[in-house]
Amino acid sequence: MSRLNLFKIIPKREQERILTEAIVTQTIIKNCRIATMLKGKVAYGLSNLDTMVLDGNVIAWIGTMAELPHEYSAVRSVDFNGRLVTPAPIDCHTHLVFGGHRAMEFEMRLNGASYEDVARAGGGIVSTVSATREASLAELIAGALLRLDALIAEGVSTVEVKSGYGLDIETELRMLRVARVLEQRRDVTIKTSFLGAHAVPIEYLGQDDAFIEEICIPALRAAHAEGLVDAVDAFCEGVAFQPDQVARVFDVAKELCLPVKIHAEQLSNLGGAKMAAGYDALSADHIEYLDEAGVEAMAAAGTVAVILPGAFYTLRETQAPPIDLLRKYGVPIAVATDANPGSSPMTSILLAMNMASTLFRITPEEAFAGTTRVAAKALGLNDRGVIGVGMRADLAVWDAETPAELVYRIGFNPLHKRIFGGVL
Repeated sequence: MSRLNLFKIIPKREQERILTEAIVTQTIIKNCRIATMLKGKVAYGLSNLDTMVLDGNVIAWIGTMAELPHEYSAVRSVDFNGRLVTPAPIDCHTHLVFGGHRAMEFEMRLNGASYEDVARAGGGIVSTVSATREASLAELIAGALLRLDALIAEGVSTVEVKSGYGLDIETELRMLRVARVLEQRRDVTIKTSFLGAHAVPIEYLGQDDAFIEEICIPALRAAHAEGLVDAVDAFCEGVAFQPDQVARVFDVAKELCLPVKIHAEQLSNLGGAKMAAGYDALSADHIEYLDEAGVEAMAAAGTVAVILPGAFYTLRETQAPPIDLLRKYGVPIAVATDANPGSSPMTSILLAMNMASTLFRITPEEAFAGTTRVAAKALGLNDRGVIGVGMRADLAVWDAETPAELVYRIGFNPLHKRIFGGVL
């Protein structure tokens, strides 16, 4: 039976209700504590605001119930009984699409195996590349959705997803296609990053430059032609690629008018963040070994520092990012999960905030701003991350009094309701 014929047998009153709800675009959110996360003197942007009007997928008005304009008097309302409303969290650095897992090597390391032992047993990134190449499109989608659902369950509305576990043209494209499918399967915004310069695959060992020219750059051009790329990323490190090699990839990104970001200074200081700042990079991520010259360059370029405590924790690192230097130069600090099968098998944005505060000594307000206002900036998005008139209505409603509660609890999810594009 067609949808039209099915509609004919629904009672007239029910038809009117369905049609009315279909055209209702405005909703009043009332009796709540609003943390706007706008930068200012008031912590978390918390004040006496308790009411907002959503019009379609944007915020049309904010204030107190007593100030609500008469034009909204007939608009339907939702009472949140004093709950906290914040911008929906944003995870600005993930590797959600991959095949297999790395539990075996995790267990091996804890039983005393060395990095070389793990590699000889087929572990490390090589195992993930192999599993990802072998996985079908359906298998990659199913696995990524499980991980994405864990983030959505904590209120996340926007997620960055990288390629980088294919390291051949076909699989890199498949990973990015999966990332685009995720946005069709869930109420979430996905931003893709091409990370072809993630590692050198076995077939190109000792031929780093050839890999860049023969695989990475052609894959980037093909992915861009297919509309699969929102930004270009690279891993600049002794175990990955040198700054001059990354610069060749970034030159192509610039030619294609794509913004760049970089994994840099995680294990050593090669000057990758400073180099990326020269390309006006959206962000430099990890940055444990970042020096003052790199911080200064990032500040001048407006590049966001993305700290990733999950990897720091899993790898049992000891050198933390230079938080005081970042504050000194006014470099915005974002926080993300770095969800990946090897160094950060974490799919909790709430845990990422707690780890960032506990391990790196950033304040709870910095941590929450790092997953809202600053995370949006790290993705080049200026329509979300704060609560303000004209901003996108991606919101999270919490059983909490202050955002600090969301940062300090461990293994506890107080999400009451998620609002995506104005829809509860």
